[in-house]
Amino acid sequence: MSWGTELWDQFDNLEKHTQWGIDILEKYIKFVKERTEIELSYAKQLRNLSKKYQPKKNSKEEEEYKYTACKAFLSTLNEMNDYAGQHEVISENMTSQITVDLMRYVQELKQERKSNFHDGRKAQQHIETCWKQLESSKRRFERDCKEADRAQQYFEKMDADINVTKADVEKARQQAQIRQQMAEDSKADYSLILQRFNQEQWEYYHTHIPNIFQKIQEMEERRIVRIGESMKTYAEVDRQVIPIIGKCLDGIVKAAESIDQKNDSQLVVEAYKSGFEPPGDIEFEDYTQPMKRTVSDNSLSSSKEGKPELRFGGKSRGKLWPFIKKNKSPKQPKEPLSHRFNEFMTSKPKIHCFRSLKRGTQSLCYHKELMKRTLGKPTHALEARDYVLSLKLGVTPEDFSNFPPEQRRKKLQQKVDDLNREIQKETDQRDAITKMKDVYLKNPQMGDPASLDQKLTEVTQNIEKLRLEAQKFEAWLAEVEGRLPARSEQARRQSGLYDGQTHQTVTNCAQDRESSPDGSYTEEQSQESEHKVLAPDFDDEFDDEEPLPAIGTCKALYTFEGQNEGTISVVEGETLSVIEEDKGDGWTRIRRNEDEEGYVPTSYVEVYLDKNAKGAKTYI
Repeated sequence: MSWGTELWDQFDNLEKHTQWGIDILEKYIKFVKERTEIELSYAKQLRNLSKKYQPKKNSKEEEEYKYTACKAFLSTLNEMNDYAGQHEVISENMTSQITVDLMRYVQELKQERKSNFHDGRKAQQHIETCWKQLESSKRRFERDCKEADRAQQYFEKMDADINVTKADVEKARQQAQIRQQMAEDSKADYSLILQRFNQEQWEYYHTHIPNIFQKIQEMEERRIVRIGESMKTYAEVDRQVIPIIGKCLDGIVKAAESIDQKNDSQLVVEAYKSGFEPPGDIEFEDYTQPMKRTVSDNSLSSSKEGKPELRFGGKSRGKLWPFIKKNKSPKQPKEPLSHRFNEFMTSKPKIHCFRSLKRGTQSLCYHKELMKRTLGKPTHALEARDYVLSLKLGVTPEDFSNFPPEQRRKKLQQKVDDLNREIQKETDQRDAITKMKDVYLKNPQMGDPASLDQKLTEVTQNIEKLRLEAQKFEAWLAEVEGRLPARSEQARRQSGLYDGQTHQTVTNCAQDRESSPDGSYTEEQSQESEHKVLAPDFDDEFDDEEPLPAIGTCKALYTFEGQNEGTISVVEGETLSVIEEDKGDGWTRIRRNEDEEGYVPTSYVEVYLDKNAKGAKTYI
């Protein structure tokens, strides 16, 4: 069905319809363009999301990705990154295959439409001009006929009037003839123009307009086909990436199926296994025979057979053993060693000043030395406490002796591997410099061989240093793995925990201490003997031979739960004795009931010092 024959009189409506078609096409182009922007934005957000949850290099978070679940999550992040890339492909293909082509086609379509309707308007103007000529000729013919009619009537009137001269009659007759001739000419002209107009009009409605409207119809149909093809392309662009997206999803499923809970559980064991043996049974201590009581080997106050027990000089039964918490108010339930490990590992160390750090480090070292000399060998409990307290104080010896055996072995093995990699790197660099030097010797024009001597010397020295360092750590690793005998105490002191500190050994045995049923320490007067403990760096902590006298009182402003070693719990409004004022580290030492003492934050109490008391001294 042709628009030229069916819509010959709908020129204006066709013009509106074709413009509407172009508007629809432009709307579709805008839709695809916004879709591409959405795809790009979505891909960018997916990439940012994947990057956000990627493990940071050289961080603790990166170490966690050794577990299969974390590896699967990392694979998911990588697959999502590829998934985002496919959305970028969709955007690029839609832009190049749809948006760009349609925008160019719209411009061509507008130009073609403009040309066709210009031809239509030109044909309309021509037929309108012919019509005007026909109307003008018709009016002239009508006017001439009326003029000839009036001239004929005037002649007949003059001819019938007897009073009119013959000359007037002749004149009227001639005038009538002239008008009659003009009417005949106008008639002939009108007839000719009418025939010409009819011909033009037939050609206009049967030739020109149908041809123009046919072109417009073909143009519109091409537009409709083009938009349909674009919609197919729109779907094909999406369909092309579906297999790759499917592979990305399959990769995520495969990563999820690779999760091995047993393997992760084994990795937890390898990561946190300390190597310590569980503590043995505690022997029964018979207090019914005070003079011949036996003490279990696992007791902190036990000693080697035949050797006097170490104890601090003095007669104070209220003296606290280092790192032993004697706080009983409020009474805290005892927790297993593993719970204490977790508490120390997860709690944030509170170091208020350098004095506190120094004092804590000294206490750790001295307590370890004292316990080893007292018991003859380090116990598992001592090793564990040494490890935890060193972590709390931020002290890391060079040989990792503060770690449990299994963790220490891993740290040493990692250090040896790192050093071997550094040695290999330096060796490769030395070989490269040596080869370059040989080239310079064979071809002096390429460079001076002597210029490489200094660099070669530096690299050789670095290799030697790294090898010595590696040998040192290999020796420690061999000791941990049982290939070498245990180090001497002097070698242990040099491992790093004692760097910068000079300790004197404990030369005499301390007085025997006896544990009372309530956990405090009493003394047997029959076995009492004075021995001095030579440890200059720890005078502030351990050389008090008598209980510190009270230098005032204090009132608790707030309730404080003393859960760490050396602290004491207080209740708001409670009054206690002050035995040591704040030395600038933010802690005040107090006592309750002569046998219970510890530290509380200075800001938690209001101190009332006795100016006459011995030792009443303010430290700033």
